[in-house]
Amino acid sequence: MAGIYIHVPFCKKRCVYCDFFSTTQEERKAEYVDALCRELAERKDYIGGETVETVYLGGGTPSQLSEKELGKIFDTLYRIYPVSRDAEITLEANPDDLHPDYIRMLRTLPFNRISIGMQTFQDDILTLLGRRHTAKQAVEAFHDCREAGFANISIDLMYGLPGETEKTWEADLGQALAMRPEHISAYHLIYEEGTELWRLREAHRVEEADEDLSVSLFTRLIHTLGQHGYVHYEISNFCLPGRHSRHNSSYWTGKRYLGCGPSAHSYDGKSRQWNIASLDGYVKGINGGKRIYEKEELDLYTRYNDFVLTSVRTCWGLPLGRLKTDFGEMLYGYCLKMARPHIGQGMLEIREGVLKLTEKGIFISDGIMSDLMWV
Repeated sequence: MAGIYIHVPFCKKRCVYCDFFSTTQEERKAEYVDALCRELAERKDYIGGETVETVYLGGGTPSQLSEKELGKIFDTLYRIYPVSRDAEITLEANPDDLHPDYIRMLRTLPFNRISIGMQTFQDDILTLLGRRHTAKQAVEAFHDCREAGFANISIDLMYGLPGETEKTWEADLGQALAMRPEHISAYHLIYEEGTELWRLREAHRVEEADEDLSVSLFTRLIHTLGQHGYVHYEISNFCLPGRHSRHNSSYWTGKRYLGCGPSAHSYDGKSRQWNIASLDGYVKGINGGKRIYEKEELDLYTRYNDFVLTSVRTCWGLPLGRLKTDFGEMLYGYCLKMARPHIGQGMLEIREGVLKLTEKGIFISDGIMSDLMWV
């Protein structure tokens, strides 16, 4: 099994919190698609001929691409790669792009999963974040996708937002549950250095949520979604039974994936590489036959750290048998030694040969994973 990630860098405008690579140069979409298709063709051997089980168009704003542009990408993909007949094929989309005609067009393409960036249903906070849609548009977009036949819809929410309270978060969760999406990703807002949001905080124009409120909002998230049948399968991700993101889960379970487009990352089990985070550099490199990228060869200890970071954060946990087989007795013993205090405090548990976070441990998962890593 392998996955393909395609980074679509175009946005009509940047959200104040975003630090992903993006550009507002929408007039360059055609040359980007041409370069992307060349990269897909040139790197066909990267995943070793494995069947492609997932394709994910992320961004940026992939819903800024037209039918012609998306069609060209899929023509290239299906011509070059062995894509499974039941592959999960996801499009990230902004609610205001999902008008009925556009959704109907998407249904003529291989997409079978939509991930909608809603973030919140509070219009004043949406405006502050620089989002282009309103709460009403977000709800309408969801229902239009459902009516068009999309049976696998994910929505993104954010918490810890400026001005957010327990009451507004409860309202956001209530609205999300009323729609009953198959999948919900919920992320705490991060003030990334260099973003407009960072500058607003530094100028004391917005205030960051304190730790007590953040913990309370996360607790409410876990318990509310759990009470309504959602499985908490990764720290920030929840799904109805059997509807986890197959693509994102491949990252957490160590599957190979190919990343194409500017700033996209790839992983082949032994190394990581990532394309230049520049549209100019990306297009010129691909067109000149010299893709611009960086590469990191992964030694045993780096692979061990990756294994800890990706597996402990999921409900499937860290399989101790695989730890011993893949990384040897020394790192196996080291992991158990570092885990022991957290097991004693009820933050970790070993169940059927798998090391897992407890619900209590989820709240300090970053510190636990850091302790288990080799330094």
